[in-house]
Amino acid sequence: SPVRRFGVFTGELDKLVEWLQSCGVKTVAMESTGVYWIPPYQKLEAGGLELVLANARHLRQVPGRKTDVKDCQWLQRLHSYGMLQGSFRPAEEYCRLRSLMRHRENLVDGCVQQVQYMQKALDLMNVRLHQVVSDLNGETGLRILDAILAGERDPKKLTSLRDERIKRSTPQQMEAALQGDWREEQLFILQQARETYRFVEAQLARCDGQIEKVLQQIVVVAGRGPSLEPPLNPTAAPTSRKKKERGPRKTGHGLKRDLRAELQRICGVDLTQVIGLNVLSVLIIISEIGVNMSRWRSAKAFCSWLGLNPGNKISGGRVLSSRTPHVVNRVSLLLRTLATAVGRSETWLGIFHRRMKARLGPAGANTATARKLACLIYHLLKYQEQYIDVDTLIYAEKIQRIRLNKLRKTAQELGFELLPIKEA
Repeated sequence: SPVRRFGVFTGELDKLVEWLQSCGVKTVAMESTGVYWIPPYQKLEAGGLELVLANARHLRQVPGRKTDVKDCQWLQRLHSYGMLQGSFRPAEEYCRLRSLMRHRENLVDGCVQQVQYMQKALDLMNVRLHQVVSDLNGETGLRILDAILAGERDPKKLTSLRDERIKRSTPQQMEAALQGDWREEQLFILQQARETYRFVEAQLARCDGQIEKVLQQIVVVAGRGPSLEPPLNPTAAPTSRKKKERGPRKTGHGLKRDLRAELQRICGVDLTQVIGLNVLSVLIIISEIGVNMSRWRSAKAFCSWLGLNPGNKISGGRVLSSRTPHVVNRVSLLLRTLATAVGRSETWLGIFHRRMKARLGPAGANTATARKLACLIYHLLKYQEQYIDVDTLIYAEKIQRIRLNKLRKTAQELGFELLPIKEA
């Protein structure tokens, strides 16, 4: 087959699409390299070609034969044999949402960086504001910062700006912490960081508005409804305890808009009812994977794609390693982070996390709990089931039965009989 070289400019990419169409090409395989594959991918996709985005790690060749021409020929050869497995890429509307969510993450990081600059400037002036308030960018912290930048230096007047609900310090402690060595250069740095923080916050609000606009443009696929599949957990029973609903946050870097109804329209179910998930975490998840779970044949395949399943490295009948593979995935990282918070809750999933922590350690418990969350998300999105929480007493009784059956089996294998202690 002929090999032809094209440039990277838009006009050259248009010529590439026209040439492939003139050659009668129906499907194209390409290698993912940084972000440079995205423009040609989008052009080829718009041209009606079927694309297979191959992982560069899966394209190993004989060492010493590495050139651009040989690489493209090797890629074409593997694709003609059907040996390439395409990487996952969500639908176009979710790609737009994903770009905005990742940009939002960068803006939040920018806010955090400016808070660190402000804290450092205060430390160099021996103003220990961050030790007497829990959050420097909270309402009280920002009021005091603005007063300092406006020229106020009296600790008593600055302390009068504190919120009465603050429990981290007393007014006397705050007054002592606000006595500092006011240096001109550090006040200038503090002012610059505060102005940058205010600007990035405004950008964050505009980004949230654009995210809401993109969500409203997503069209729900017709025919999505409750599935006839069996329920996710037959032992689960409805409980009177409902997850406490919270509105949009007034401070911090959370979403200032309540998008729960919009997310429920897109997903078909309310994922925020799942333990540990809120509006922002659900938004991150669907921006990365979409809502079409048919791309994965089962929940196990979905967890394997997330890197939450044990490895399977066996040779000669001997297990060489079963460590969880290293996978760079934002959803996986988010679920592991949520698992840490879930482990401190008094829920059935919190009980599960603490059991796994005693057996596997903190990292293993986070992975196991993250896998539980991934399975819940997969089933809710695929089968359109409403989440039913498991009562903690029912779950504890189930664990007790499992432990008892295991003890009886062990006793039987050792030739003993397990009998309960009779109450006096």
